[in-house]
Amino acid sequence: MADNDIKNLREALKHSPDNVPLLLHLAAILLVQSKLQEAEKEYKKVLRLEPQNTLAKLGLAKTYLQKKEGSTAIIILEELVRVTPQNRDARLMLSKAFLREGSVAEAQEQYEQLLKQDPDFRDDELDSRLRQRAATPLFDDDDDDDDFDFDGEEEIFREMEKPDITFSDVGGMEDVKREIELKIIRPVQHPELYEAYGKKTGGGILLYGPPGCGKTHLARATAGEVNAGFMSVGINDILDMWIGSSERNLHELFEGARANTPCVLFFDEVDALGASRSDMRQSSGRHLINQFLSELDGVDADNEGLLILAATNAPWHLDPAFRRPGRFDRIVFVPPPDVAGRIAIMKILLQKKPVDNIDYEAIARKTEEFSGADLRAAMDMAIEEKLQSSFKTGIAEPITTKDMLQAVKKMRPSTQEWFGSARNYALYANDSGLYDDILRYLKIKK
Repeated sequence: MADNDIKNLREALKHSPDNVPLLLHLAAILLVQSKLQEAEKEYKKVLRLEPQNTLAKLGLAKTYLQKKEGSTAIIILEELVRVTPQNRDARLMLSKAFLREGSVAEAQEQYEQLLKQDPDFRDDELDSRLRQRAATPLFDDDDDDDDFDFDGEEEIFREMEKPDITFSDVGGMEDVKREIELKIIRPVQHPELYEAYGKKTGGGILLYGPPGCGKTHLARATAGEVNAGFMSVGINDILDMWIGSSERNLHELFEGARANTPCVLFFDEVDALGASRSDMRQSSGRHLINQFLSELDGVDADNEGLLILAATNAPWHLDPAFRRPGRFDRIVFVPPPDVAGRIAIMKILLQKKPVDNIDYEAIARKTEEFSGADLRAAMDMAIEEKLQSSFKTGIAEPITTKDMLQAVKKMRPSTQEWFGSARNYALYANDSGLYDDILRYLKIKK
């Protein structure tokens, strides 16, 4: 029956080739029949006739999603949501597109906006992956210790992730990956060898370097390498205005991770939690650091299988006690990506996006000292420029080498400011050689 409908519609369009309703009807049938190339062609015909046709844009986005070209669908849907923010179908499709591309935070943001517009709306797929999981506590705590009185406030819960990325999804950073492999990955993969020598698995690595160079992404990929759970902890997850509450929050997070080993527990901006005690005027901050050190040592609990990673942009502000054996006893410098790393990062960033013969090496040569975040910003800038021309045709025009180079010219590496400060610490506060990697990167001889 559908084939007859398609045949009849094509016959009708011979006599009325610019009939938009007929073109939309034909495209919709082709999409249902999974004739994706043909459906795409018909939707694009409509957009050439009516560049702002909402139904055609929705249909084209749905076609790209079925073709597993989610990035292209997202470009179309983001613009549609921007122009028509009340379009529920577009926002719902955008949320699902983000989710399928692995951008959970962006998916949740769109779904929350949708629920604000219509509080009674529900979607089973989005509810199960964005709402129910986050609402389920990772662990229960029946501890009624009066030393930690929350005055009736709710206990802290954390969501355990299971990252689906590995080191292959991290561009460059080969030296850093090797350090993590020796300290964290190998012990998990070969526990019997460590047991034979009486050596415990687990431990901590502190990653430091300029912002935007992929420390968080690397930590998540580490968990993916060993199929471990992943808990990301920020300062807001710990600090509390009530005395004793911050320490309890920290303890609960460690207990949740211990109950779900193997687990990578990642502390972002750890210097905010573990600043040098000598710089603190209030005893509450010192108590929190002492609690942190106690948890790292596993004084009251076993940290076997608990893999601890932390990231900081300012290691010189971290209390020296964190660097003792059994804590963050390996400190790894994460520099901006080199040429090979920048090429790998750009290939990952531009994957599944419409591109045309990109000369990655030429772009890499022009982006010295660029962080991964800088490269993403350059790509976003190039995409925004392409969108301006794509809106006129309704077709996602490919990104070219020229587009990327023009975007790069407008940018300054964000890492330069960090190295300005880091250079001084490496030269004048480096008695133990802790920051020699910075000097080597800057090609400065002591």
